[in-house]
Amino acid sequence: MPLDLKNTRIAVVGLGYVGLPLGVAFARHFPTLGFDINVDRITELRGGSDRTREVSAGDLASSDLQFSHKLSDLGNCNVFIVSVPTPIDEAKRPDLTPLIKASETIASVLKPGDVVIYESTVYPGATEEDCVPVLEKGSGLNFNEHFFVGYSPERINPGDKEHRFETIVKVTSGSTPKVADYVDALYGTVVTAGTHKASSIRVAEAAKVIENTQRDVNIALINELAVLFGRLGIDTLEVLEAAGTKWNFLPFRPGLVGGHCIGVDPYYLTHKAQEIGHHPEIILSGRHVNDRVGLYVAATLIKLMSQGGLPVAGGRVLIMGLTFKENCPDLRNTRVVDIIDELSDYGITVDVHDPWADAAEAKEEYNITLTSEPSEASYHAVVVTVGHTAYKDQGASAIRKLLKPEGILYDLKGLFPRDEVDGRL
Repeated sequence: MPLDLKNTRIAVVGLGYVGLPLGVAFARHFPTLGFDINVDRITELRGGSDRTREVSAGDLASSDLQFSHKLSDLGNCNVFIVSVPTPIDEAKRPDLTPLIKASETIASVLKPGDVVIYESTVYPGATEEDCVPVLEKGSGLNFNEHFFVGYSPERINPGDKEHRFETIVKVTSGSTPKVADYVDALYGTVVTAGTHKASSIRVAEAAKVIENTQRDVNIALINELAVLFGRLGIDTLEVLEAAGTKWNFLPFRPGLVGGHCIGVDPYYLTHKAQEIGHHPEIILSGRHVNDRVGLYVAATLIKLMSQGGLPVAGGRVLIMGLTFKENCPDLRNTRVVDIIDELSDYGITVDVHDPWADAAEAKEEYNITLTSEPSEASYHAVVVTVGHTAYKDQGASAIRKLLKPEGILYDLKGLFPRDEVDGRL
């Protein structure tokens, strides 16, 4: 194996929100190939453009990272870093298809001494129990004899320009102590924040999956409180502001919980728990609460419209924001669609605006046609669903110009003062 870092030649497999920044960082220190089966993505990156906006055009142009979709180009590499998505299916069960297919691809070029490092979020045991057999079968090589594996979970926060790959402590692990040292040293060359070497791959896998599970459960508590306070006629954000004056109060806020991490990762842990006969009550309860926030928001808006004498069936509502989080083009697992679908079921015409979202992707993934320029005095209600800076800078008074007389402004994200909106979560 290439224990000498000078002999390391890296292939990053999967060039999305995680893989591309990873590849650019490693290319500053090692010969690095960015590999993706999406030919359009490779063409786009070769042309100097990144639709995820995680890497600037300048950084992309100055990078030594090479790009390819051809299997033959992987053969010269001896370290393969897998950064493909790990989604859930319609039944909310882990879908390891991208991970298995990436493992099959690598297996076809795997050589004695090579190292495969997984970054994708999985349940404890997946790397060695699900991926390694695929590598062995496809390569004809023996695990920990001819090839080795590591696990270093991704911690990329899409849209976050402060917490970048290099500035977040990296958890590392390997299938043998020697491999663990090598993987840790490899990441240590590019991660300025330092590394944390876990004692085993399973520990590293578990550490990753509970990071987002912890956030999910905490947000679920606040979302449940928001429903309670709403029925009591108390403003949730005012309560949180008051409670937040205590030094150890955790500053979580209510909202939709989507995206490829927080809204997905807990299901990987609950799947593994149920597989071994344990029913994870708190985790599943938190998921249940968060998965229903969109329905609650829609119901609250319909109630406000009805109380205000505004039409429901035949009404018109503008949704401001489709991405799963602010100032980011990521549409994966956005829960804004729950609000859109519920309002549409009531016969409401729903327009959607988002300055960050890609119109073609919105149409392809959700069959939503984005509205580029909402017309003034056109809507019975406007719901600000994503806290884009552009919306905050626009201000509540400007957004109100889009409303018909007596129209309702619902601020899901708490962007504006309470007295400037008609409702908020």
